[in-house]
Amino acid sequence: MLKSTASESQVLVKELARLAGFDLVGIARIEDIGEDKGRVVDWVSAGRHGTMDYMSRNTDRRLDPGRILPGARSVVCVALNYGESPSDVAPGHGRIARYARGRDYHKIFIRRLTEFERRLHERFPGISTRHYVDTGPVLEKLWAERAGLGWRGKHTNLVSREWGSWLLLGEVLIDLDLEPDARGEDHCGTCTRCLDACPTNAFPAPYQLDANRCLSYLTIEHRGSIPVEFREALGDRVFGCDDCLDACPWNRFAREAREVEFRPRPELIAPLLTELVAMDDAEFLRRFAGTAVMRAKREGLARNACVALGNIGGPSAREALTKALSDPSAIVREHAAWAIAKLEA
Repeated sequence: MLKSTASESQVLVKELARLAGFDLVGIARIEDIGEDKGRVVDWVSAGRHGTMDYMSRNTDRRLDPGRILPGARSVVCVALNYGESPSDVAPGHGRIARYARGRDYHKIFIRRLTEFERRLHERFPGISTRHYVDTGPVLEKLWAERAGLGWRGKHTNLVSREWGSWLLLGEVLIDLDLEPDARGEDHCGTCTRCLDACPTNAFPAPYQLDANRCLSYLTIEHRGSIPVEFREALGDRVFGCDDCLDACPWNRFAREAREVEFRPRPELIAPLLTELVAMDDAEFLRRFAGTAVMRAKREGLARNACVALGNIGGPSAREALTKALSDPSAIVREHAAWAIAKLEA
């Protein structure tokens, strides 16, 4: 292929990303991230990453993608919309975050990113690339903002004027010098709805998140006991929390997901809490294999369901929780005992 200008290559790369099925694509030039570097280091130093120890490793690579892919010049940022119509959760059932109600987004992204890379190598022979989707030392929201996909809202998630904030992100590092897009401009203004909606006050300030107080972190990433001070706030949630995203007024522009595999599976919209408490490892695998819920593991999901039953009760809650007192996991037994005590209070 004839040598292309950075601008011509940008147009082609974006077209290839769209052909691979992505809803949004933008390009950022790899360069020093300036004051954002201090924010990342300070966030980890303050312990606001909780027990997510991987956030404190490979800091030099996380701050400089050129250390991940030597010679990398650009980050191609892509996004998929996972929006869906709101659904009610019936009494006795658990609430699962929207992004986890269909097929695991990692599997969807990896398939599309692999296809995107195949097209890139076909049109730009000899290039080097490396892709990520929430699994490596890449500051995905920072680069997505710099690539013009949107801006990091006060809830720290990416927001798009055209798509809202029901977006999942991926990246391809590439050693091509591509013309970058304009950085996303902040349109949060004076709005604080996302901060006000948080049930645990997990935002010490706008644009800052303390994962230790975040229900999404506590129900998914955190292993061990959920701090007692946050258990009532968990309500009927068993995996994740969408409250700050639900509150964002930009989601009035949100659309239904085009990707069929993002569409909710009936058994994932609002599973019965008593069933989640009673599951063994085999049943957990049978029901949730291929979904993001696997991240919580059987123990974490049963732990969360015990807390939810303690919060909302129900006709079979006490019976299920009493059986959970014999669970193989000490963590599940502890949360079952707490829930029973709460029901009896």
